[in-house]
Amino acid sequence: MPQQEPLVLIGAVPSPYTRKMVALLRYRNIAYQVIWGDPKEILQQKGIAAPKVGLLPTFLMPDENGQLQAITDSTPIIRRLEDEQVERRVVPSDPAMAFIDYLIEDFADEWCTKYMFHYRWYPEKDADNAGTLLPLFHRVDIADSPLNQFKAYITQRQVNRLGVVGSNEVTAPLIDASYRRFLVVMELHLQAQPFVLGQRPSACDFAIYGQLTQLIGFDPSSREIAHEIAPRVVAWTGLMEDQCGLDPAMDGWNSVDSTPQSLNGLLIEIGRVYAPTLLANAVALENGDKSWETEIDGSVWSQQSFPYQGKCLTWIRDEYFALSDADRSRIDALLEGTGCEVLFN
Repeated sequence: MPQQEPLVLIGAVPSPYTRKMVALLRYRNIAYQVIWGDPKEILQQKGIAAPKVGLLPTFLMPDENGQLQAITDSTPIIRRLEDEQVERRVVPSDPAMAFIDYLIEDFADEWCTKYMFHYRWYPEKDADNAGTLLPLFHRVDIADSPLNQFKAYITQRQVNRLGVVGSNEVTAPLIDASYRRFLVVMELHLQAQPFVLGQRPSACDFAIYGQLTQLIGFDPSSREIAHEIAPRVVAWTGLMEDQCGLDPAMDGWNSVDSTPQSLNGLLIEIGRVYAPTLLANAVALENGDKSWETEIDGSVWSQQSFPYQGKCLTWIRDEYFALSDADRSRIDALLEGTGCEVLFN
């Protein structure tokens, strides 16, 4: 058999989505070549047009004519890989559980990243840590003078972007409380089974793992919290880095009926914090408002309107309403009382 050509992606170690996808490729035994660097520079060198929105990681994948194109956004890339290679899939075969996987993956990608960005740039010691290390990940042999200049530039830029994700003096306690609850929920759930949806990993495992590589492996404040209250989660994050040796059973995923009660805690957190932001953001986008505020967990949450998260809500609803009545009924039973039900009203 001809050797499989490696799938090329451009990414960065401090990028949770890069780490998400590299771990997924390892688990799925998909040959890959990761290039650490700036996609704009590398794509220009290769003569490949940059995507409309530059994100990490950037994949080089053939279009319908076989020509390499640069594409981003991990969720649809995962689904494309599901179609192209059937072995070791990460989307559950049960449509109802596949939807739960999609919902949790979206929560990890879009809400858990608020934890990551907040802890990286809000506490002073964390901002100093990130400002120092990020230029070094770009070029480890950079001289001290440009390193200091790059550190000052990137720190100021990223700290000024905290408002984009909703991190400020008012919301900081809410973000911290949600992160701690999330860790406690995951700690309890990992006592029941080794992966979020059973005995084999799903897309949502890799999404959560990607964020935790930064929260536990890069940023000091969030790492200290995790080591204090969630040792299983710390260990799980290390194990998720490379699951290529796992031999997954075909029936390794939970069914709706066999899902442990501990998963309910994770769904409650999604309904408690993420669902309200999706709905308030959608209303703001519909009204043409540049920013919005709503009440989350008894506190005021305010941030800029985010068109991409408007798309996320649309996609979640599309996934839900594309299912059969029977599958939606099973999902409704699982989500009852979690607060996630409002997403489909």
